[in-house]
Amino acid sequence: MPATKQNLNTQNSQKGTSRREKSNQKQIDILKKSANLFASDGYHATSMRKIAECVGLSGGSLYYYIESKEKLFVQINVYALSSAKERIEIAISEFDDPWSRLEVACVELLKIQLDPDSITMPLMKDFHTIPNELRQKIIKSRDEFEVIFSNLINELNLSDNIDKNIYRIFLLTILNSASNWFKYNGRLSIEEIGKQVLEIFRFKCET
Repeated sequence: MPATKQNLNTQNSQKGTSRREKSNQKQIDILKKSANLFASDGYHATSMRKIAECVGLSGGSLYYYIESKEKLFVQINVYALSSAKERIEIAISEFDDPWSRLEVACVELLKIQLDPDSITMPLMKDFHTIPNELRQKIIKSRDEFEVIFSNLINELNLSDNIDKNIYRIFLLTILNSASNWFKYNGRLSIEEIGKQVLEIFRFKCET
């Protein structure tokens, strides 16, 4: 049967969608593999040549997906934070009690931070050695991510003498540094530690 104009348009549309999906998947693959490279070698020691080898592309083909190492590093961090935000929002959506919502958010953030394959790993390595312009862009994305915790903490009925901003900073500092002190073969699980952290932060903080 001869192909109609409508059928050809449909086929071309499907091919275009398939190409976009493959390109998007390749982009995510580059982000994840590059994140591991930045985490292991550090920002300054990671070159475009190393990135190309890591993701299995020639130098020319790599530039089809990314403009520069600097922009890639920022993109990785933005993607990591937006993915983490989405995971936390899904996790807390099933709960109404403010303390339960914050507890679930803490546990979920710990799971993200302690995942060996986590794309957030570049955030934890030599952050203060990267160029200031990149650092400021990442700080902006980090601040946008932390709004979710600001909102959760604002829902709590804390004592008037507790500064909620300081409360948030201390809580996130502990959670974000978990890779420095967590033991995978330790006595408590990630979920149990998350609950313990919030139990400590809740002690004598309620009105």
